[in-house]
Amino acid sequence: MSTAPLTFAVHRNANPMPEAERVEAFRNLGFGTLFSDHMAIIDWHADRGWHSPRITARAPFQIDPAGSVLHYAQEIFEGMKAYRDVNGRIVLFRPDENAKRFNASARRMAMPELPEADFLAAIEQLLAVDAAWIPEAEGASLYLRPFMFASEAFLGVRPSREYIFSVIASPVGPYFKGGAKPISIWVSQNYTRAAQGGTGAAKCGGNYAGSLAAQAEASANGCDQVVFLDAAERNWVEELGGMNIFFVMADGSIVTPPLGTILPGITRKSVITLAQDAGIAIEERPYSFAEWQADAQSGRLTEVFVCGTAAVMASVGTVKSAEGSFQIGNGTGGPVTDRLRNTLIGIQRGAIPDPHGWVRVIG
Repeated sequence: MSTAPLTFAVHRNANPMPEAERVEAFRNLGFGTLFSDHMAIIDWHADRGWHSPRITARAPFQIDPAGSVLHYAQEIFEGMKAYRDVNGRIVLFRPDENAKRFNASARRMAMPELPEADFLAAIEQLLAVDAAWIPEAEGASLYLRPFMFASEAFLGVRPSREYIFSVIASPVGPYFKGGAKPISIWVSQNYTRAAQGGTGAAKCGGNYAGSLAAQAEASANGCDQVVFLDAAERNWVEELGGMNIFFVMADGSIVTPPLGTILPGITRKSVITLAQDAGIAIEERPYSFAEWQADAQSGRLTEVFVCGTAAVMASVGTVKSAEGSFQIGNGTGGPVTDRLRNTLIGIQRGAIPDPHGWVRVIG
């Protein structure tokens, strides 16, 4: 079977959104509700491997009622963003890491791996066609959603013999409404996200479906997000429904939960490196909810922040649970969070040097 890089056919949308309508839509961007004119698609079959790469008009997929994904949930995805940097260039942030994580998820879900070069080519080809969909407003970007799902029509518990890989794009504003103000989070003590040996480290839809009831519980208690404790002891802090979490201590050090049952976030990985660059001691270790409460009350804990591709970084101001609530520091964030966030965004936008070569310029 050939391993040569795939060549994409480009079939432009015959009815793209008029420019004036797109410009008007950009005036009030939400998150994940507006989509660009095109999408990338690559098919896979057990007998042919990856084939038929193309850029085509965004349109619904035709899925058989017995489609494997509908019954056995073989589905994975990634989240990444394209930006206009300060020089007007189109850039991506660490897309090679997304490609690697996508394949790690594929392995866990018994799905075929996509060569990293083809993953990146699909994204770059889509951006070449839909470059006008990248918003230039501060805090805005083009959110990219590469995903793959099982498309074979069959009823039986085994890996599918057919898959569809696709990339769609959505111009977005800030993830949290109201900008970068501190958020409130609910500590779930009724639901868990993942267990050892499970799919917690894979970016599959089922993990997020399982978080929705807990997120609804958080919303019902006036919180923006939910944070999960471990499944075995209901004691150790793990992650939010879609973000990793960090704890900043009064001595300037940082603690963050270790990998294993949590998603290996690319923003998480970048924040750890930036903290080390700044001479900040950072420790990946288990951190209990009891420690969190005690450290916040004693003043040993001064800041908490969460991070992910969609939200980038956000401070946590208030923590609530069935046991009550407590505040982090003065409830308004802090200098360590601000410093790391400004550095991260500065690198992403090309406003400050990129010492690690994380930014990929594509146009």
